[in-house]
Amino acid sequence: MTKKVALIKGDGCGPELVNSMINVFEAVNSEIQLITCDAGLEWWQVNGGQSFIPPETWEILETSDACFKGPTTTLPDPNTPRSVAVSLRQRLKLYANIRPIKTFPRTVGPLGEVDFVCVREATEGLYSGLEHRISQDVAITIRKITRQASEQVAKKAFEEARQRGWNKVTVITKGNILKETDSLFYSAVSQIAKSYPEISIEEYYIDNFAQQLIKNPQRFNQSIILSTNLFMDILSEEASGLIGSIGLVYSGNFGDNYAMFEPAHGSSPKYKGQNKINPTATILSGAWMLNYLGEKEKSKSIFKSTEEVISKGTTVTYDLGGTSTTSEMAEAIATLARSNLNI
Repeated sequence: MTKKVALIKGDGCGPELVNSMINVFEAVNSEIQLITCDAGLEWWQVNGGQSFIPPETWEILETSDACFKGPTTTLPDPNTPRSVAVSLRQRLKLYANIRPIKTFPRTVGPLGEVDFVCVREATEGLYSGLEHRISQDVAITIRKITRQASEQVAKKAFEEARQRGWNKVTVITKGNILKETDSLFYSAVSQIAKSYPEISIEEYYIDNFAQQLIKNPQRFNQSIILSTNLFMDILSEEASGLIGSIGLVYSGNFGDNYAMFEPAHGSSPKYKGQNKINPTATILSGAWMLNYLGEKEKSKSIFKSTEEVISKGTTVTYDLGGTSTTSEMAEAIATLARSNLNI
């Protein structure tokens, strides 16, 4: 049976990046059915409403096998809806956001090669949406941490470590200050760890970890880095600098029976229509989705071809030291992926 994907092209540079990904999918003869649906700031600015996601899109999401979301724009204005990503993660119970951080060929940064995976609880914490304006001059937000969500994301982290053959999970908290919430989170992680005796756990406070990530990033190689929602959002962004560009960071959001894939970066509206943004994160997020949906050889070919294109450095975008456009780099990946599959 053909697998169906709800496809949100996004805002800003999102549509051109997603179209580049589609070009690669077509090159490897993917049989996934992509169903384009509306969502995002640009849609909302025309149609209005209480959400960036219309009811028709939710209907497609609920009958699809997975979702792909291009980068979308979220405004800091409290009078606008919550982000598309947060809405999807919470409603679809996608509790684990996973971002692999691995140095690509020819892009080794000044701090050396790294290879670890960031796992982020994605449905609660400071992103729970429990904010209140008490008066004109006082506002509060609630950092909601539950044992259930903490155990779910911890299990995903340990499974990711086991699947990769790694033996360490590094847990990031601020337990000396956030004594109730982070105590609960770490307790839940420790409980799950008992089922994985071959994998050790080590706790770092977030401020120390942020320093160590720059001082000695290789300390965390072949490790899963696990934390709560906001902490890992920030830390994974910092980690992207170790491999040279947030444009190289792909990601997936996983629940028990559904997943949403997306590049880790934003929509870069100032570059909209300029055909210059690095398509790697979008293409590899899509390749990861193909693997999730069963097209494993096609996924593997796209990953291999992307690494080869970056390694050669002749058809890459400006952030990788090249002069190629988004579509030119994507076409180079597509051509190589097709060749690698002997199509």
